[in-house]
Amino acid sequence: MVLLLIILTEFVEKSNAISFAVRDNFAAIILAMTRQQLVGHIRKQGSFLCVGLDTDASRLPVHLQGKPGAVLSFNKAIIDATLDSCVAYKINTAFFEALGAEGWEIMQETFDYIPNTHFKIADAKRGDIGNTSDQYARAFFETLNADAITVAPYMGEDSIKPFLAYKHKWTIVLGLTSNGGSADFQYLPVGDTGKALYELVLEKVSQWGNADNLMFVTGATQASAFTQIRRIIPEHFLLVPGVGAQGGSLQDVAKHGMNTDCGLLVNASRAVIYASRGEDFAEKAREVASAYALEMEGFLK
Repeated sequence: MVLLLIILTEFVEKSNAISFAVRDNFAAIILAMTRQQLVGHIRKQGSFLCVGLDTDASRLPVHLQGKPGAVLSFNKAIIDATLDSCVAYKINTAFFEALGAEGWEIMQETFDYIPNTHFKIADAKRGDIGNTSDQYARAFFETLNADAITVAPYMGEDSIKPFLAYKHKWTIVLGLTSNGGSADFQYLPVGDTGKALYELVLEKVSQWGNADNLMFVTGATQASAFTQIRRIIPEHFLLVPGVGAQGGSLQDVAKHGMNTDCGLLVNASRAVIYASRGEDFAEKAREVASAYALEMEGFLK
């Protein structure tokens, strides 16, 4: 009897260890998009468009304002309308976190609604000491099952490693951003290197991962820097915000930023999702996304 109990105890302990291992690695292995799959989808769609879901509850179409489930209904309608024109969705987590517990549930349901054919980005810009980043990684890679998360590199390698530990997920590091304040630090010369801070960030961070699990945010309004960026990281994918409402040029981005695998995910948020505030909002979003996709198809040929 004692022997049986010992055997059962060992079995349970081993089973628990296996279950924890499965739990810890399930989201990192299953339903994660590889580089090969992403490139294949770009070629199939003829598009490298990423639709940004920066869903501001105060900017919803008038007929949805104040209705139960309005934000989720809006997100689903936008996804349905743009699915054929894009290859990725970028969920700006701040707009959902601002809604409290309900917002997190909406964000979870939005991630779940996006089909696995499309790349799912959590635009959270996280980055903290190792054990805190580890929890951020678990939240977005496991709980929400995002394919990728945006992170800030200011605190250094130990703040990025927990994200890169998920070998089958993607870490998207802020490189050269599209906002006006980017000039405050990112272009500052570093010592006698003759290089700007953003260049050193790209050089250093690119050594921590590889082109299969690491991307960089590069703003479309910084198109003049794309040639230099490609000298530093020729193979990596770039997530490019700033086209559309911020005035970035898709043509300039494609001309200077594309590599042999395309290497670009160009994000459009407000220009797509707020194309109309009327009952035709989804139809108008489809039209704008389709126009972007048609232009992108020309660059991919």
